[in-house]
Amino acid sequence: MNEKFKATLKSSETEDWLDLHVIRPFCYYCAVFFAKFDVHPNTITIWSMIIGAASAWFFAQGSWYYSLQETGSIWQGLIYNIIGIFLLMWGDIFDCTDGQLARMTGKKSRLGRILDGLAGFTWFFPIYVALVIRFYMHHDLEFQWLGIENTEQNTLIATGVVFVLALISGLWGLQGQQRLADYYIQVHLFFQKGEKGSELDNSTRQKEIYEQLPKDTPFYERWFQKSYIEYTKKQENVTPEFQKLMAKLHEKYGSSDNIPQEIRDEVRSQSLPLMKWNGLLTFNFREFWLFLFCLIDIPVGNFLWEIIGMGLIYWYVNHRHETFCKKIREKLG
Repeated sequence: MNEKFKATLKSSETEDWLDLHVIRPFCYYCAVFFAKFDVHPNTITIWSMIIGAASAWFFAQGSWYYSLQETGSIWQGLIYNIIGIFLLMWGDIFDCTDGQLARMTGKKSRLGRILDGLAGFTWFFPIYVALVIRFYMHHDLEFQWLGIENTEQNTLIATGVVFVLALISGLWGLQGQQRLADYYIQVHLFFQKGEKGSELDNSTRQKEIYEQLPKDTPFYERWFQKSYIEYTKKQENVTPEFQKLMAKLHEKYGSSDNIPQEIRDEVRSQSLPLMKWNGLLTFNFREFWLFLFCLIDIPVGNFLWEIIGMGLIYWYVNHRHETFCKKIREKLG
């Protein structure tokens, strides 16, 4: 593996196979290109948000089954889906590129870290709204399977149910799952590389940063920072045993730099097998299922999968991580 390329990665241990061998190498060359023109990583992040969010319109129009019923051809709906897939993948490529560009050029910033964490939510919020609209417009197939009469009243009721599923899928599923996955990546990097090699944040420190912002700080930066406090609080709320472990380590050793290497190695060895499961909560695996359900023309299936299937993976990763954190803390006395 090229050393310059490796330097742009957080760690090969926290990347899944597709990212490490396909997406990240491609994004490295994108980062080299943007570095030549002195493009700031935050600019790439904003582009990724706009491009990824633009895919929502195409997913809303992407029903090939109903295109076949109305025009006698599947191509119109299929092409809309393909364009939506292309745009979302393009947004993801730029989302990967911004981090590699930041590490390549040294242009890291607190705002960049916050923007990067928001990118996926910026894509999926309009996409989920688009899928609810798509169900409202095209639901004959689902009504036939369930034996529901296709009336305006039934359509409104069913669309309301799908909207609730989209809310649960987005707020509890997507946001909660990706927030936890990102946190566990930073935890792993903290014990692998130390505090300087990770971006492991805590809400107390983020609140201090917010309170110390100068009065002339732009309103959007203040809003992002305040949102990030809540983001880190939610990460901490679902990892109580890890928080107790960190408190114990700070009580026993003071600075994080003083944590003995054998403890770091033990946490890392327990965390490493979970990284492949943790990776399933990030974009690539989630993207696959979204594309599949859109292509088979049952987009509501994506919400059910995210709540049930991804929810079980989330529970497994969280349970395993909390269990070994508790055992290590108890060994410390």
